[in-house]
Amino acid sequence: MSTLRALAKAQALAAGVAQPVATVRHLHLSERPLVLVPLAMAGEANAPLAALVGTAPDDARLLVVPQPRNRDQRFAFAAELAAIVLPWLDGFRGVSEAVPVDRGKDVRYRYVDAPQLLVPNPAGITFLRLLGRSTRFRRPDGDYPVHPDVPLLGRWLTFFAERAEQPGSAALVAMTDALTLHWATGQSAVEDLHLPALLGWIDPPAGATGAQAAARAEDPTVCPPAGPATDPEFDNRVLAPAIAGYADAADDPDARAGAYAELERVLRDQLAPTWELMWRGVGLLRAVPAGARVAGRWDGDKDAFTGHSEHVDAGGGPQPRRDGAVAAAQRLHRLERALTSYAVQRAYDDPLVMAEHRLAGEAFVGDVTLADAKRVDDSGKRPVLRPRIQVVTTEPVPMPVGATLWSPARPAQKARVVFVTPAADGKTEVVLELSGGMGRGLTAPPGSLPEVGERLCYTTLSDGFMPAGAFPAPEETPWTHGGPPPRRADDAPAAGDGE
Repeated sequence: MSTLRALAKAQALAAGVAQPVATVRHLHLSERPLVLVPLAMAGEANAPLAALVGTAPDDARLLVVPQPRNRDQRFAFAAELAAIVLPWLDGFRGVSEAVPVDRGKDVRYRYVDAPQLLVPNPAGITFLRLLGRSTRFRRPDGDYPVHPDVPLLGRWLTFFAERAEQPGSAALVAMTDALTLHWATGQSAVEDLHLPALLGWIDPPAGATGAQAAARAEDPTVCPPAGPATDPEFDNRVLAPAIAGYADAADDPDARAGAYAELERVLRDQLAPTWELMWRGVGLLRAVPAGARVAGRWDGDKDAFTGHSEHVDAGGGPQPRRDGAVAAAQRLHRLERALTSYAVQRAYDDPLVMAEHRLAGEAFVGDVTLADAKRVDDSGKRPVLRPRIQVVTTEPVPMPVGATLWSPARPAQKARVVFVTPAADGKTEVVLELSGGMGRGLTAPPGSLPEVGERLCYTTLSDGFMPAGAFPAPEETPWTHGGPPPRRADDAPAAGDGE
């Protein structure tokens, strides 16, 4: 936990209401997200019990598994879910847009929008990941056939689960993660995983503090758990008799219909409060303006959605159960690069996030007091424009002479530290030499250079291009990592080997 977040949590506890830790929204919110509130049976490995699904607050469809231990009913649930999810996905595949590549020399095409799936908490993401793993390899023929849409649903759920691992992606979002990214509460991180308690801190009812609202929300009779886990008291007192009543009515169609209706009522009452909280959270997030770089990260989700759609349309196979050694290394490298880029983009978008880096000595804020906009460096083969500015700051400047800095105000422009001089009153004078973002001439265009009196932030964080790492082909890796088997010393060469 950073120093500023710890301070925000202490302030939230003192004020009785959650404190904002962001000035902008750091994730994309779709105009029509699909909200899914899953419920699983306790004591069973990812056995679906029910789900509320829909794209609007008044468009909730309840799916129920009367006997979660029955595999046929489980896959019937998956088929019902597929009948909702797959048409919703197809709704994003109608219109494409051209995207320039290779510095404008060519274009590629992607869909103009991508789907967004919202679940209450990280456990909901785990539920979908496991559901995708259990369905994407099923077959519509042979032994134990399933509906043809079931394996396709599994592949899409796996796609969403993999995108959830990508830092900055908004394809599959846990509402608790989205809210804690923007607000700090006066409770622990574990307690923040409880959606009713979390929203009690962020938006408490009139006359109540966040702690009082959270304490009330933790009562399962008032606010049931946000899924997929159920409350043990509910399981024993309500759910078990309802399931038993449905099972006992197997021979009487009228009684069975009544028992099913009662089971539906019980499960809807359990899921409805979380459904309302999900849309309340969406409203809170929509009230926060989006950061400048959110759209760029959503473009990455659109690219991933387009790529997976094309893979499915071309008859490509389902995602493997596990990655090979090279694929796993590539995935880890890709996630690490995305995490670094995401942290820098959040800092560039949000002064509150950048403040954490200022405390860590990775950035400082100061005022431009001098500027030489026409300075030219003629020591090389040809003269180049190299303006210098002096920034006065009251913050520590641990960057050494020669270090390269960037400013969120002009991210394409580099600033090399030339001098760092202590001044009076605890201030520090920093002389910076600028390059980039000024065109190719010896006169900088208006607005491309900082002006005297401008207040700027300079940081060691860069959002520039990061080249991908080089990895060997699978056949070039050792046999211990999935490559070809080792050749025994006593193996005789085959005819035609040239040995």
